[in-house]
Amino acid sequence: MQVNNPLYKNIGIHVICSIFTVDKGVIKVLLIKRKNEPYKDKWSLIGGGLYNNETIEEAMNREIYEKTGLKDVKIYFSNIESTIDRSPLKRMVAINFIGVIDIKRSILKDTEKTSNCDWFELGMAKCLAYDHDKILNEARNNLKKLIISSNVLKELFPSGFTLPELQKTYETILEKKLDRRNFRKKIINLGLIKETNKTEVFEGKKPAKKYEFKNVIEEKDIF
Repeated sequence: MQVNNPLYKNIGIHVICSIFTVDKGVIKVLLIKRKNEPYKDKWSLIGGGLYNNETIEEAMNREIYEKTGLKDVKIYFSNIESTIDRSPLKRMVAINFIGVIDIKRSILKDTEKTSNCDWFELGMAKCLAYDHDKILNEARNNLKKLIISSNVLKELFPSGFTLPELQKTYETILEKKLDRRNFRKKIINLGLIKETNKTEVFEGKKPAKKYEFKNVIEEKDIF
């Protein structure tokens, strides 16, 4: 490595997170509206530049907190985007993450760098700042791989769920229809969930049993 080589200069790192939640079986992503240029007043994923005194994970947690007020968001690595001209300011490599949280958590609507923050269904999250459409699409594809791990679902449903709600969540993420009886049988037989002695109405009039994930569970392939 030649430190004085000009090709090493003016390169930065973005950390970007696609934060997902479940709202009545529908997957949504958290977007912020930017206050500053570039892309002022455009919606974007949560993220920003890496400081030279922090790790990538520290930077991601800081950006999430500064722009949403959220703490302790469970994040998973998604991918790296290194297109040369992805930022109009300078060369910026993006290290991208996936986050999963409960829909009931409070978020800040206005911060120093954002004028709004809200949940969007995936089909409505379009024309985002930078290359965030591409990053979100990649995150969605990686989320399909992540949900075979029950621990991800545990983060999405901390307050419990009905089996119809859980099935709709899978169908939304995987973009395919699942057989109701086979899904129910497989989920119960895996030994990952337990009954809560509660019921809840989901997309109908008949109450359904409510379940929750066990406190200590072994990661298993669900599909």
